[in-house]
Parts: sequence; C-alpha cells; structure tokens
Amino acid sequence: MKPITDTMHHIGGGFFISTASDKMAELVQKVNESGKSGKIELTISVKKQTKSGAMHITGKVKATMPAEEPMETLLFATEDGSLTPNNPYQHDLDLKVVKQDVQPLKTVEGTN
Repeated sequence: MKPITDTMHHIGGGFFISTASDKMAELVQKVNESGKSGKIELTISVKKQTKSGAMHITGKVKATMPAEEPMETLLFATEDGSLTPNNPYQHDLDLKVVKQDVQPLKTVEGTN
C-alpha cells in the first residue's frame, strides 16, 4: 500500500499538496503572531469513474486563519457630521523648533 502523500502529489498535478503546504505555513505564521488558534482542512473525495476501476480524485484545501484584531482609531465629530482626527474645539498650537548652540561638555578633573 502506498502512503496517502503519493496520491496527494497527483491531485491537480501537485497543486493540491503545494497549496496545502503554503496554507499550512501561512497558518503557522498567523497563529504564532496572534497567539490564537486556526485550522487547516484537507478534503479528498474519491468517486469511481469507470467499471474498469478508474477513480476520480478531487482535493480541496480550506484554511481558517485566526481572527484578526479590528483596526481602530479615535476621531472627533464636527458640527456638519464629518469626522476628523483633530478636536474641532481645541485650537492648534503654533509650535516652533528652537535652535540650540551645541557646545562641548565641560569636565571637572579632581585630585585624589
């Protein structure tokens, strides 16, 4: 009896097992990043095609990645119903960069 991986290599001319491998690697990365679980499902269907014993084999790869955290932001409502990242009731400060003269540090040498 041959191992199932031999059959998996034939499905889709090798595309099935290649896709499964890629999805598995992606799943492992996402689980490692998020700390949440995911799963991969490989489905192989077998159907007798002819009386002479030919079999029609199909394969399907389904990966369920860990749920991603929703993206968030904080915005302020304006009087006209728009949203803005700046508080419309707080005035902007006119901040300027102050140039400083860079001078070497002075050291104090002491005697023992």
